[in-house]
Amino acid sequence: MDNLTLRSWARDGLRGVARRVRAAPLILVALLVILVAFAIVSPGFYSQANWLSISLYASEYLLLAVGETVVVITGGIDLSVGATLGFSGMAGALLMQTLLHGEPHLSGVFVTAIGFGLMLVVGAAIGLLNGVLIAGMKLSPFIVTLGTLGMCSAGIDLVNGGLSVSSIPTQVALIGNTTVAGWLPVPFIVAMVCAIVVWIVLAKTRFGVRTYAIGSSQLAAVRANIDVRRHLVLVYVLAGALAGVAGMMVTARFGEANTGAGAGDELTAIAAVVLGGASLFGGTGTLGGTLLGTGVISALTSGLVLSGVEPFWQPFAVGAILIFAVSVNVRRRAR
Repeated sequence: MDNLTLRSWARDGLRGVARRVRAAPLILVALLVILVAFAIVSPGFYSQANWLSISLYASEYLLLAVGETVVVITGGIDLSVGATLGFSGMAGALLMQTLLHGEPHLSGVFVTAIGFGLMLVVGAAIGLLNGVLIAGMKLSPFIVTLGTLGMCSAGIDLVNGGLSVSSIPTQVALIGNTTVAGWLPVPFIVAMVCAIVVWIVLAKTRFGVRTYAIGSSQLAAVRANIDVRRHLVLVYVLAGALAGVAGMMVTARFGEANTGAGAGDELTAIAAVVLGGASLFGGTGTLGGTLLGTGVISALTSGLVLSGVEPFWQPFAVGAILIFAVSVNVRRRAR
């Protein structure tokens, strides 16, 4: 793609960003209202313990939502990110357990690094499978990722007989429960670093320009000499890899890999992305909006818990937010 075409796409992309920024104050106001309301209802909402709880859950959702944002911008969707989180975490934990029992002389740090590396590879491999089927075989992203969601969800139970894996190095739990200055958990820092890196990639590189171009019009992207198939594969690999990182952080937070990890998280990730202003039709979306959307959902779920609301209402609230965000998005698109 020549420089003139890139500048054209970048100019159009900046105009799109300007339109999306107008919606950001509404999300910010919603977040502030939630923070004030729950502070009144529950005095412990602003406690250090609650902030640590919110930030730990937000780190899980944010990692998935960052990858989902890039996918949604291209006009696709990835329903498998939650199951990918759980399966990659289980695979890495099983490897760590095997190494500890089979090679007891190995250091915990080395075993942890190997296990985390496998989680990343497994996540990226599932993303690669999604990308090849979607871009190479031109299958529907909804159908493909729904299929891999089911496969990975079953795989979590199949690989270890439906049991959790807790015989892993103590260094794993240390990573998940260490804080910086008492207020910043390591998983939250990891999630923010990943979000910032992807933010820069989308805003400052040709990868970002091509991502928005494909979401706006695949036909126009092809005419601009963009290798659409290759780019879509890379996008789904990125989403899978970030789900693998989320698997690391969730395993580290609990000090084990459990069979329920990541279940339903794809709904939360998609809700955060759409609430942040991304369009499910593609071509629009920002990491800043996704960050605000994740903040709204994390604060809401935590506030409901502190207010004594039954946990069954949490997915109800997330589902309602998703419907509301999509309806606003559709009306904005119609205008």
